[in-house]
Amino acid sequence: MAGAELIGKEELKEIEALFKTGIFARYSLDRERQGIWKVRDFEKAFAKYFGARYALGVSSGSTALKIALTALDVGPGDEVICPAFTFMATYEAVLEVGAMPVMADIDDTLNLDPDDIPNKITPRTRAIIPVHMCGAPARMDRIMKVARKHKLLVLEDNAQACGASIQGKMTGTIGRMGIFSFDHYKTITTGEGGMILTDDLDLYHRAEWYHDHGHDHLSTVSRALDGRTILGFNYRMNEIQGGIGLAQLRKLNRVLAAQRKNKTALAAMLAPIPGLKFRAVPDPEGDSATHLAFNLPTETQAKAFQKALAAEGIGTTIFKENFWHYVPNWEHFLAKSTAQTKTAFNDPRNRKVTYSRKAIPHAEDLLGRTLILGINVKMPAVRMKAIGKAIEKAAKVL
Repeated sequence: MAGAELIGKEELKEIEALFKTGIFARYSLDRERQGIWKVRDFEKAFAKYFGARYALGVSSGSTALKIALTALDVGPGDEVICPAFTFMATYEAVLEVGAMPVMADIDDTLNLDPDDIPNKITPRTRAIIPVHMCGAPARMDRIMKVARKHKLLVLEDNAQACGASIQGKMTGTIGRMGIFSFDHYKTITTGEGGMILTDDLDLYHRAEWYHDHGHDHLSTVSRALDGRTILGFNYRMNEIQGGIGLAQLRKLNRVLAAQRKNKTALAAMLAPIPGLKFRAVPDPEGDSATHLAFNLPTETQAKAFQKALAAEGIGTTIFKENFWHYVPNWEHFLAKSTAQTKTAFNDPRNRKVTYSRKAIPHAEDLLGRTLILGINVKMPAVRMKAIGKAIEKAAKVL
């Protein structure tokens, strides 16, 4: 549960001032808010922490994807390469801007396979969305190399890996833009909410304008009189979320340290099991450690081990069977059941894109025999001991 485990007086202190002013809105009401700008402060602190030039707080990680794709000018007629293992918002955002999501395989990091990207490129390919799943980074050096060779945009979906890094570079800051999610289950949380990072001022402006009906946010005139360059919509973060985000960001190092410590301890318990292998992490020091992923030689063994752990009260996930994070299991997506009839799926200008399991052999193999255990911030000794005993007992079924 990460940051949600640590919600307390610090978050309350940040938002108490808002109740005194009564201003929860992101913009305007300058006099009434008495100099309090929680979202603005959160954005500045977030950009500084991650070493990015610009940060934009928005209403969710999902809208962050849509806003970033819009700022990057990805739209109808374009194709965007996405991994088969991701939360469905990655694909939904591509469809939201009128583009076509193209499914690619994963490698032993459980993230986008750089070697499969060239197989999915067509003249319509405009962008790649690597997703840093379950806390660990994708092979960004190789992904960026492919992107540069084929002149493709890179948008990092960093919703699940806040605080991760690779070769000293924070995930979410390597591509042209990067997004973060702050929902209840993320590394830090504001209940809902998201963030966009970029070093490109033009992209930042396009994202900022678009997320707030096109307002240019000039401080010299009132909100009703400022200029407009482009059309937009309302994807604003509110001040309560900004305040909570400030308190949570100050706890991020504590969250990461605890997760890394607990993951190391749990990995040591699993390491002696014959045939067990851990997920490949390109830069172990940069693993945010939100999850521990390990695989067994066969799906049968993985399911038996999962069942034995569950009998001891230890829950794990086999994502090949998960309905939210694996493309072949999205029945409404595969049926192309969109709210509108005019989408990229049935645009006659687009080629037919398939989402066959046969096209992603690594995902079909790895995700079927990989167990993923969530890592909490608070894992007292008695809990760790119970998990250790459960692992020892479950290992006997292999």
